[in-house]
Amino acid sequence: MGWAVPGLGSAPEFQGFVLCPGLQGCDKQFFNASLQFENMDHLLDFINSNTSKLGITVEYATLAEYFGALHDTNVTWHVRDHPDFLPYSSGPFQAWTGFYTSRSRLKRLARRASALLYAGESMFTRSVWPAPHQHLDLDWALKQLKQLRWAVSEAQHHHAITGTETPKVRDTYVKNLRSGMQGVRKLMASIVQDRTPAFTDPGAGGHVAVVYNPLAWTVTTLVPLTVGFSRVNVTDESGRPVTAQVQESKEKQPAYNLHVLTTIPGLSYRHYSITRTRGTQVDTKPLGASLARTSNFGRKTETHAGAGGRHLIRVENDCYTVFLDRDTNLMHSILERESNRTVRVTQEFMEYRVNGNLRYGPISDNFVFIPTDTARRPWKSVGMQIVSGKLMTEIRQFFYRKVRDRNHTYAIYSRLAHVPVGHGGELLCRRIEQEYRVGPLELNCEAILRTSTSLHNRQVLYSDSNGYQMQRRLFREHTSNSIARNYYPMVQSAFIEDGRSRLVLLSEQAHGVSSQGNGQVEVMLHRRLWNNFDWALEYDLTLNDTSVVHPVLWFLLGPRPLTSGLRQRSGLLLQHRPLVLLRELNETAQNLPGPQQQEAVTLPPSLHLQILSIPGWNYSSNHTEHLQSLQKGTRTPAPAFPRRGAECSVKALGDQPYLRP
Repeated sequence: MGWAVPGLGSAPEFQGFVLCPGLQGCDKQFFNASLQFENMDHLLDFINSNTSKLGITVEYATLAEYFGALHDTNVTWHVRDHPDFLPYSSGPFQAWTGFYTSRSRLKRLARRASALLYAGESMFTRSVWPAPHQHLDLDWALKQLKQLRWAVSEAQHHHAITGTETPKVRDTYVKNLRSGMQGVRKLMASIVQDRTPAFTDPGAGGHVAVVYNPLAWTVTTLVPLTVGFSRVNVTDESGRPVTAQVQESKEKQPAYNLHVLTTIPGLSYRHYSITRTRGTQVDTKPLGASLARTSNFGRKTETHAGAGGRHLIRVENDCYTVFLDRDTNLMHSILERESNRTVRVTQEFMEYRVNGNLRYGPISDNFVFIPTDTARRPWKSVGMQIVSGKLMTEIRQFFYRKVRDRNHTYAIYSRLAHVPVGHGGELLCRRIEQEYRVGPLELNCEAILRTSTSLHNRQVLYSDSNGYQMQRRLFREHTSNSIARNYYPMVQSAFIEDGRSRLVLLSEQAHGVSSQGNGQVEVMLHRRLWNNFDWALEYDLTLNDTSVVHPVLWFLLGPRPLTSGLRQRSGLLLQHRPLVLLRELNETAQNLPGPQQQEAVTLPPSLHLQILSIPGWNYSSNHTEHLQSLQKGTRTPAPAFPRRGAECSVKALGDQPYLRP
């Protein structure tokens, strides 16, 4: 929506566009797009027929037209000195920092759907362009991609990804995302189906795993799978054994977690046969599957949490040594080998309690975060397991609300890979992967993971507002609600640092993040709220979320030059991990004479392939023309292949200048 307003600012001759979305209706009022535009057309006609009286003209405008009109005025605009706009507050107790975390499961699903779409787009494009795929229905294929494109776009609405929608609307977003994801997975399976090699010994049962690397550079990583047996053979397309590790599942019994070490060139896929062996575990060793050993440690109560440091357990790889405190079952410190510096690092779950009754003061809701006090420990004891294997060691810490509870509310699963830094293993070696189990929460509770370190960051935090640019966030004392007003969004990454080292957090999804004390960084992982505000009850916006969530963070620790080089590439790898397509080993492949997969794509480490896609539609930027086509039911045909090429965008990596308030 655009207004042409003479006399705006210092340019009397200005005839540009000013976006006025408020005219389109406030929140929860835009239910019928056609009716809304029809009403707006009447308003536009009235204003434009009275331009001489009103002094303005109005028209629909795209962002490109709006900024083009601004540029044409040749006006010098006042530049803000990069102050931090966030966090937004509409009042002393109305810090809009809760939505950074609200509906954590939807945030994760939306991000995973986006990653799947990214992978599906590139695999499809490479399979049909420049030479068409002989056995793929292009119309059907584009339909699957368009469905997920729409669902991912829909989930970016400001009352979707923010978690501020009603449960019924959330369910619609989830349904559309899952349906779109299912379609794209079918598409990708169809593309590789006739290119799957014929594995031998189908009588053994098992699966074929097709692992696709959607990034445009070679990736070495551990691919996680779940199997129902502990004796496993893993072989590649040529029948060669593949290094793998099998271990007891962390939560799903009696299943097992299988981790396969793989190196995959850019925009390529590998095939692996996963079968059950009939021999002893000794017999499986030549085939690369090794069984990890689990060590159990008794629970330690909260009373021990203040002491400790006298009985330490070491878990190490070529890049880190993680010290665990046997007296508390908590992390104690990390030795980073590049700088040979030991940094004190402890982690624990904590909870902020919030008010839900308007009679007793301000309330937290989907939008705002208003804690009643500082964060408290919700647990009384911590149990620990260490699963040691040749490929990886996993540290499992279980947090119990009561000393004798059988079920844990919180858990941390930390993983260190045993791969050398060289030969492509640097990104795998130099990260500590952590997965969490959070929930179900008690009512009016906001759960955080607090990491306390010996880094002297002076409560200065860096986080990204848009997935690319890092913003320097200063801790500011306020007379009211200081905790919430020092929370910031972490779209993908955040870090704290001192003069020698930097601790980087990479996230699979959006969270709220803060540094509430020197050397501390805390991430809000989950929220469960209820209040008696009439407006919230009317729209069912009380966020009574009883779900269990499993967020993922990767930690990088080291000198600033080292972590600067690793942060963006590691973040991209977290967002776009290799995708696994499974099918039964005894399923018959089509064995049709089709083309083999194309040569791998290997971009320099400083470049990232942002998109490789065939749009499959023609859209008129003329709103009236496009609307007429829709009303006539005219179907815009998909472009022929390969008459129209693929869309491709590449971005240079590297630290951007920090924005300083």
